[in-house]
Amino acid sequence: MRPQRLLPLIVATALFIENMDSTAIATSLPQIAADLGTEPIALKLALTTYLVALAVFIPVSGWVADRFGARRTFVGAIAVFLLGSLGCAASDGLGQLVAGRFVQGVGGAMMVPVGRLVLLRSIDKAELVRALSWLTIPAMLGPMLGPVLGGAITTYAHWRFIFLINLPMGALGMWLAWRHIPELRQVVGPLDTRGFLLSAGGLALAMFGLSAIGRGLVPGAAIAACVLAGAGLMAGYVRHARVHPHPLLRLDLFRVPTFRAGVLGGSLFRIGIGATPFLLPLMLQLGFGLNPLQSGLITFTSTAGAMVMKTVAPRILHRFGFRPVLVWNGLVAALAMCLFGLFRADTPYWLMVGVLLASGCLRSLHFTSINAIAYADIDQDRMSQASSLAAMAQQVALALGVTLGGYALSLAGTLTGRPGDDPLNFTFAFLSVGLISAMSVWEMRRLPPDAGAEMAGHAEAGREVAEPRVEARPQG
Repeated sequence: MRPQRLLPLIVATALFIENMDSTAIATSLPQIAADLGTEPIALKLALTTYLVALAVFIPVSGWVADRFGARRTFVGAIAVFLLGSLGCAASDGLGQLVAGRFVQGVGGAMMVPVGRLVLLRSIDKAELVRALSWLTIPAMLGPMLGPVLGGAITTYAHWRFIFLINLPMGALGMWLAWRHIPELRQVVGPLDTRGFLLSAGGLALAMFGLSAIGRGLVPGAAIAACVLAGAGLMAGYVRHARVHPHPLLRLDLFRVPTFRAGVLGGSLFRIGIGATPFLLPLMLQLGFGLNPLQSGLITFTSTAGAMVMKTVAPRILHRFGFRPVLVWNGLVAALAMCLFGLFRADTPYWLMVGVLLASGCLRSLHFTSINAIAYADIDQDRMSQASSLAAMAQQVALALGVTLGGYALSLAGTLTGRPGDDPLNFTFAFLSVGLISAMSVWEMRRLPPDAGAEMAGHAEAGREVAEPRVEARPQG
């Protein structure tokens, strides 16, 4: 098989198991919680831990690949992901599951960026678009199959097999990668170790503290200490980045208006997207009494809508331009998220599926626009840094979505005095995260009317990176 087909398919193997795993686990949250003896809302720790691990380690993935070789790094990343999968499958409590998800996140942070780096450096530019299409289509099958497969496994077998099915596919990917991926390596300077420790420690502590709020999972004093220490470390990184000649994350990129809109405005929108794969399966199963398979068959339609939009998004951007699409589509997409909260047990399935399908289309168009506009005015010398910073921000936003969605659900139960699985509580939660997503329009309105005009002429529907889809991990 030709390299422009074989290499993307090998990389897609890793992307497939990562996306499928993330989307499948969201469908199985109620059953996992019951088996581990905890509340479903408490499992937001397992989801946010994975996303935070991605955010922490994605910025150093390129440096590690250049330093130790792309093939070695890619194979090692799959091995780490599979080790985390084994840990999740063997978990007997929430703490063990969280630890396993963190290890999975470390592997996932290296798999996808390094895989893309292999393609960019191994395939001629004339063949690159075709190669990326071979990567994108198999990779998108993961989030489509994940909810249905996770629901079927949980309904007819046991949720632990969701993690165990990663092993044969991952082993195949490791064997193919070792045989066919070139050992690309480049001379690199020293890693900004202090910047990495400050940013990684700050993000990890702050996000852990925020995700532990509510339900008495962690003492209040410990939560406050984590959040304050995390904020202090991140403030320390800001000071460090101003004086370091080659910081790990270049914060001065936010001075570029299109990058700022794509990353900051996009992050606000992703908060709602991050909350959806956590809240929707809980509502369908706990609130409406559906089994995991029925829930998965409903939620996967959002990804189907996203795939349909991929074919027409470039033409929409070419016709209307970035700014109108980001403003008006952002508002309508946020409204669609709020509509999820109006579902009830007697809502016809065709209506729920229709709303989710339309929401998937809107979300896909928005992420295609955000992912493109962020790099419209970034030169090649800063592209790698911009990509790392944007990828980290995406994962943080998705983690915040899970955290805020869980907190809104708990708060609604307290305010209404109703059981946690009451549909009214989900109405409040979806309305809250939908309004946060709508706030992204404020940043988009600040764009000049001709923002990204050159790119809109040949816009390409790129893959949603790290967003959860209405499935589990925001793809973005």
